[in-house]
Amino acid sequence: MGKKVFIVSSTLRKNGNSEILAEAFAKGAREAGNEVVKIDLREKELKFCTGCMYCADGKKCVLDDFVNGIYDEVQNSDVLVFATPVYYYSVSGQLKTFLDRLNPLYARKNRFKKVYLLASSADDDKSAMDGAITAVKGWTDCFDGVSLGGVVYGTGVEKAGEINATKAVSEAYETGKNV
Repeated sequence: MGKKVFIVSSTLRKNGNSEILAEAFAKGAREAGNEVVKIDLREKELKFCTGCMYCADGKKCVLDDFVNGIYDEVQNSDVLVFATPVYYYSVSGQLKTFLDRLNPLYARKNRFKKVYLLASSADDDKSAMDGAITAVKGWTDCFDGVSLGGVVYGTGVEKAGEINATKAVSEAYETGKNV
C-alpha cells in the first residue's frame, strides 16, 4: 500500500514554474502507487493568521475559510510537499500564510514525518533557495520527528514554463516516485 502525499502549490501564476514541479512530483508519486492530494492556493480564499491562539487546542481556526476543512487530511498524510516560487530569497507570502494557518496541527498526533520543498527562482545560484529552505525547515522543526526529506532546486527560471527546459522537472518526478 502506498503513502498518502499532500502537495501544496503556492504560486499565484497558473502553470508557473513551481506548479510544474508540483505536477511532476505528483505524477511520480502516483505512478509509484501513492495516493496524491494536491491543492493550489491561488484557487482558495486564504485568510491571514491573527495570532489569537483559538486553535491551540488543535481543533480548528477561528477564521472561516477552506483551511479548517483540510486539517484532518494534512494530519493523516504520510508526506507533505510545499511548492513555491522564491520571492526575495524566501517562500512566497501565500505559502508562509498557509504554514501559519497549520498551527492547529501542533496539538495533534500527525502521521507525516517527511516534508519536501519544490522551489523555483529567477536567480541561478542554489544559495538563492537558502531562505526558503530555512523557512520550511523552521516549520518542520516545530514537530517532533518531522524532517525536510529533500529539496528540488528550480533555479534560473523566470517566465512561466521556463522550468520545462531544466533538469528540475525530472528531479521532481523522480523525487515523487521515490517518496
